[in-house]
Amino acid sequence: MRTPSEAGHARSEPGLSAVVGERRQLINLAYRLLGSLAEAEDAVQEAYARWYAMSRQQQQAIESPGAWLTTVASRICLDLLGSARARRERYVGAWIPEPLPDHTEWISSRAGGGAEPADPADRITLDESVNMAFLVVLESMTPAERVAFILHDVFRYPFAEIAEIVGRTPAACRQLASSARRRIHAAQAPAVAAAGQAGLVRDFKEAWEAKNIKALVGLLDPDATMTADGGGLVGTVLRPVEGSARIAEYLIHIADKAPGLTLLERTVNGRPGLVAQHSGVTVTVAAFGLTGGRITRIWAVRNPEKLRTWTEHAQG
Repeated sequence: MRTPSEAGHARSEPGLSAVVGERRQLINLAYRLLGSLAEAEDAVQEAYARWYAMSRQQQQAIESPGAWLTTVASRICLDLLGSARARRERYVGAWIPEPLPDHTEWISSRAGGGAEPADPADRITLDESVNMAFLVVLESMTPAERVAFILHDVFRYPFAEIAEIVGRTPAACRQLASSARRRIHAAQAPAVAAAGQAGLVRDFKEAWEAKNIKALVGLLDPDATMTADGGGLVGTVLRPVEGSARIAEYLIHIADKAPGLTLLERTVNGRPGLVAQHSGVTVTVAAFGLTGGRITRIWAVRNPEKLRTWTEHAQG
């Protein structure tokens, strides 16, 4: 990620390329702040709309278009985070951040229907700050904590600039980021190498396909939790399923109810995960949390509005 200075603090001429070139950085920032690519795209679009609503003279008076756009987009996200809390209280079932595919499978839904390859500028950098476990912890933070933490710890913005965005003192922003950091560390499980996670996810997939309940229970931590997000648009459990035995029984129930379900190993938010397809259409994207060689968390996203960036006909 670029630092604020690299983003263009020294610019004096707001040329088109200088402004448009910030889009990828802004999308990456907004997705981490909001946990929703759709909302991130809307926030960035609004920031650009405000830029282009200014006169040429007003634009030229702005020393750094990149810094200006970042400030405006961050404030829009801060407002959205405040209203999102109320919206999510009315959300049907659990709300899980929108999962992202590997770049090889990235598509974008455009106006007029249908899907087409996404502009590379829209792609999210898949690092540890977008893995599902990390995003879920971000959801527990206050809007100000989340903005201060992401801007400082992920994007390396100084607290003096963050203070202007959130309307607090630099010292207060430092405390917000520190509080957020403690939440992250408290929830962080020991890191599992991608290869180790891929092997465990593969074993889980094969046990599920074989309807081997004993094998599934063995792969799950006894206190594992599975959370599903259907958004009230598709059928799914509304409350988390807790315990290895209950999760295994539920998964077998799903397999029996949906014959013809195809499971594919795919990268989900930069980590090994699973995609379930029915008749070639992605119906579920699952991300996993691991500790000590066992699966501790499963986040299953079924809300079709959150699956729009996934290919409809992925190859096995």
